[in-house]
Amino acid sequence: MSDTWDRSTKISSLKETVLRKLCEVLDKSSIRGWRKLGEIVNNDRRFEVSSDHMEMCSLRVLEVGGSPSLMLLRLMGDRGCTVAHLSDYLQTLGNMEALQCLKPQDLQILLQPHSVALLCGHNLRLSCLAVGKSTVQYQWFKSREEVPGGNSPDLLISSAQLKDAGFYICRVNSEDACEFSQWAQVDVLNVGVSYGQTYHSLDGRLKLAIQPQSQRLHAGESLQLECGAVGRPIPRYQWHRNSVPLPNATKRKLSIPDVAPDHAGRYRCEISSSSERMWTNEVDVSITAGEYFLNSLPEKLYATDKVALLIGNLSYQNHPQLKAPMVDVYELTNLLRQLNFKVVSLLDLTESEMRNAVDEFLLLLHKGVYGLLYYAGHGYENYGNSFMVPVDAPNPYHSANCLCVQSILKLMQEKETGLNVFLLDMCRKRNFHDDSTPNIVLRVTANIVFGYATCQDAEAFELSSTSFINGVFVKFLKKRLLDDEKITVVLDRVAEDMGQFDATKGKQALEIRSSLSERRALTDPIVPGDSHSLAHVHSRQWAKAHELPESMCLSFDCGVQIKLGFAAEFSNVLVIYTHIIKKPVDMTFCQAHVTDFSQDLDVDPKEMNRETPEETGIYLLSSSLPQHCLYTRLSSLQKLREELVFTVCLQGTFAAMAEDPPIHWTRSVNIGKPLIARLDLHRPVRRNSCLQTCLMPHSPCHSPGPEHHAHLYHGLQAPDYSRLFLDVAEHAAGACGGTFSDSVNPCGLSSSPGRFSIPIEASDDIDEVQTVFINSLQLQPQ
Repeated sequence: MSDTWDRSTKISSLKETVLRKLCEVLDKSSIRGWRKLGEIVNNDRRFEVSSDHMEMCSLRVLEVGGSPSLMLLRLMGDRGCTVAHLSDYLQTLGNMEALQCLKPQDLQILLQPHSVALLCGHNLRLSCLAVGKSTVQYQWFKSREEVPGGNSPDLLISSAQLKDAGFYICRVNSEDACEFSQWAQVDVLNVGVSYGQTYHSLDGRLKLAIQPQSQRLHAGESLQLECGAVGRPIPRYQWHRNSVPLPNATKRKLSIPDVAPDHAGRYRCEISSSSERMWTNEVDVSITAGEYFLNSLPEKLYATDKVALLIGNLSYQNHPQLKAPMVDVYELTNLLRQLNFKVVSLLDLTESEMRNAVDEFLLLLHKGVYGLLYYAGHGYENYGNSFMVPVDAPNPYHSANCLCVQSILKLMQEKETGLNVFLLDMCRKRNFHDDSTPNIVLRVTANIVFGYATCQDAEAFELSSTSFINGVFVKFLKKRLLDDEKITVVLDRVAEDMGQFDATKGKQALEIRSSLSERRALTDPIVPGDSHSLAHVHSRQWAKAHELPESMCLSFDCGVQIKLGFAAEFSNVLVIYTHIIKKPVDMTFCQAHVTDFSQDLDVDPKEMNRETPEETGIYLLSSSLPQHCLYTRLSSLQKLREELVFTVCLQGTFAAMAEDPPIHWTRSVNIGKPLIARLDLHRPVRRNSCLQTCLMPHSPCHSPGPEHHAHLYHGLQAPDYSRLFLDVAEHAAGACGGTFSDSVNPCGLSSSPGRFSIPIEASDDIDEVQTVFINSLQLQPQ
């Protein structure tokens, strides 16, 4: 290109029409197309595009409108590539048609106005710069109205007021052409404080200016929450209730008319830009039902609260590894939070951690509460009692090493709960290594629902896959869970859906056991009962166990500023990401990473400070995390005994010392005990835990007191638990076992009882290769 005026233009600023035409040329060429361009760019260390990024261009075609060239150009633009660089690459590539796309037009806009959010009283500047073969003229518009005096490249508004908020656009004219800039939105925040008028107040970074406030409302009133941040470009907003994104809640102000008790919860807003992400404070919104609301629901049942404990065990120490529990727990967590459940989701718990988690769960239960327990992992069933297997269970294991589901139910009954739901996504084969016969006396109550992923004395299947996808049970459960129907009706429909799934038809069936006599549904509203101070304290403690550390900005003596952000994948999995938000002009290299974590967490250094979330094992949150950061995933937070202290290490190189090794700066950061670490699940099991309710011949616990003996052995023999259930829906013809795979793969199972205690259980399925799995189905010998 002979013209020099546009060689410094960044390719990220090119007009959409130019990019579209350029991508069409590169996409259609097999010899001088985007792949060859990527190889050329990869040889330039300034804009290096790795093989992983090239693979991402081909894998994420649909995410960028079907053009891998567009994905490649965006990666180059993020690295600061200009039109001059791109022109040189296309010249080397020999694609003259693509090079022709970059030639300047008669009139071209070089600088587009950007949306901005600012405080009332600050000065506003919007800029638009164009070049042409003749004199260029400008005219600014607000919506469709001309802005008086707005006939220069810069539109200046001194001391912006609320009336100045809106959408602005600039028309650019020359003798033979006319172009319009892109629209720019201006948002003016009124915080009731006088600020100095300066253009430097907007340096592009997000600054939180308005925090939402807690509210106490009566049913039927309107909920109004407001937050606000300043920055350029204008921030994006997403409101959350109980950690679940609210649909169509993407504005600064959240308005919900005619609220009901179901709208109560903890609200906060996620504020983000292309490179930053922050959260407002989390606030409580309490809603009193009122006499009018209760009278308007003459036959509607309600809960006094809803709590759920979700456990997914996959990384077993002495047994086959699983994959689906992680995805299943994650998706059920989000769905249950939409139903206003207080949810704790945990991965990979040892026996003591599982028992302590159950204890914390039980503390939240009281009269009228809906309690839900979901478990995915290894398990077995003996004499009608189901056992969940911790990740540290020995091989073979016995009842003393596991948690008895019926013992947990017994403790839930003592709380006079309104509904008890157990969803067990595990195997139910007999464990011949365990000859104990638990003696659990259960009350006959009409509020119990069991949903088993497979039928009695049967194995469930796992489909081999390299990706993380739902297990069979949750694949169909998630489609029905939000239905406003009796919970047994929901599970019946899930069973019907599973029965139509060719991959498991006749091999695995959902079994439902229920003693539910009322039309209880997971969608029932919450109407708090009489205030119970202890229950309220436990509820607040539970809520605190799900609060993220606040993001922070760290400043170093060298002039670098780092954004340190946090996200939660599960209640015991924390994601830390670092982002450089400011550095000196003469610093040629700058990178920040985190290190020196507590040995309690057993963090693998090879999976820390990675350029993409997936590289560090963050598969489920990757789409919601900010880009261009270094990511670290900390799991097993329940093992953390002290406050989490770590080091942020900054490395930098200045132009004047380019040949010298990078200089290091460090900062120590203390974020306290994040998420579930606050509950100290690592502590020894208490004497009154669920361990004491299921007496086993091999149990290592102390003998219970006389009151426990009197309660547990009131009858001469253990009751037949199946008699408690009023209607039993069997959805399977018989017991079956095996594993699905794209090849003959017994998943390490053996017919010898001495090798593994039980077979692998319910896990993944893959729609797109379902037929292949069905055709290769192999039954494992018993």
